[in-house]
Amino acid sequence: MRKTLRYTAIALMAAISGTSMAQDLRTGYFTESNLYRHDLNPAIENEEGYYSIPFIGNVDAKMMGNFGYEQIVRKNPLYPDRSDRKVTSFMNPYLSNPLKGFSSGDNHLDGELKETLMSVGFKKWGGYNTVELNVRGAANLCVPYKFFQFAAEAENQAYDIGDINMSGHLFAELSAGHSRKINDKLRVGGKAKLLVGMADVNVKMEDVMVNLSQADKWIVSANAQSDVRMNGFKYLSSSRPYYTNDGRAQYINDIDASPGAPSGFGLAVDAGLVYKVNDDFKVSASLLDLGAIVWTNDYRASNDASTFVFDGFHDVSANSDSPNKLDNKADGYADQLLDFANLRDKGDEGVRITGIGATVSAGCEYTIPTFRMLKVGLLGSARFNGPYSWTEGRLIGNITPVDWFEGAVSLGINSYSANFGFMANFHSKKVNFFIGMDSLLGKLSSEMIPLSGNGGVSLGLNIKM
Repeated sequence: MRKTLRYTAIALMAAISGTSMAQDLRTGYFTESNLYRHDLNPAIENEEGYYSIPFIGNVDAKMMGNFGYEQIVRKNPLYPDRSDRKVTSFMNPYLSNPLKGFSSGDNHLDGELKETLMSVGFKKWGGYNTVELNVRGAANLCVPYKFFQFAAEAENQAYDIGDINMSGHLFAELSAGHSRKINDKLRVGGKAKLLVGMADVNVKMEDVMVNLSQADKWIVSANAQSDVRMNGFKYLSSSRPYYTNDGRAQYINDIDASPGAPSGFGLAVDAGLVYKVNDDFKVSASLLDLGAIVWTNDYRASNDASTFVFDGFHDVSANSDSPNKLDNKADGYADQLLDFANLRDKGDEGVRITGIGATVSAGCEYTIPTFRMLKVGLLGSARFNGPYSWTEGRLIGNITPVDWFEGAVSLGINSYSANFGFMANFHSKKVNFFIGMDSLLGKLSSEMIPLSGNGGVSLGLNIKM
């Protein structure tokens, strides 16, 4: 496997990495038949016990950002007269408005994937209990507008770009939760989680400045660093002229990764409460994923000098007729990014501790007294994760027209965009099936990627006890 770090870089330039929003389906927070509400607030109990169908009990995948595929990949203005390629990148010099759709500040693209391998819920010991085994993956990007401007325009001037950040992680979690009533109004709950880390990647370039004094050789100033925590990982280096010193020097041009054994272990906790003000009105709050993973190694790379020479970005067109068009284009971008960072292998830095991103939520729900099958709720959420932090407010309407079906619709406004969501939950006496989205997918590329950078789906099949 020679492309793990490459595809972290792909996420930056191609905006196609979609794997960190996965706090499950927030649109279903007030849906009482939603068996996985305890993952949003561990104080919430289900009326019945359940066990999941392995691997498909709860699958949640999301993308969220203020730019996406449609900003990166454009229709080729030269097709069909001067080119046989239907699409190209935003760096194509023949585009009339290459920066259309990019935010003038920081551009974010975040994604998460969560798959429940096993989940059980049951009433015992004076409360409601859950045991879960999940696999979770995440990728996060934060890129300033000036970077895209520099890559698209490449004019004879100096660009003060700022900071570029990329990160990703993959880990498994085994959790045990318990919730119970304190009195007729208050219910509290918590979860303890054992975390098993498989991989963690963090790439940052700080104080990036580019001086295009020469058309073919650009002077770049930056403090770049890459940290990869993964067993079986190593950087692959080559040599080239080192423009700030005489002779040649080693630089990273690829990686080799053969992941196998866990790379780290950690602990995390969830906590929550639900307070019943009266028969029609409830308030609730939760704190999720407060914890960290201790990694046994940290393979670091950085640039030896704050100033170096880079020969420039080049547009990589996408051939719409090729079955591997996206991979081919992304490999080209990744190669250019590795050169732009000018990284050199620094070896294993030893043990490192990283957080997994904590989330705080608060909600209130009101049941319509004259039409009790309908209730409305407001849910506020905030993720604390360094440069990838975000906040969201979501207005949710919930209806239970029949005993075997419950549905919800929502309007969410977060740090990046506004979106509509829904949930449909079908529950017989023995089977529970749900499907929903916190952000409607909208138009998709031929690779089934949301064009806007926002979208996702949650679904699951479970057996009720």
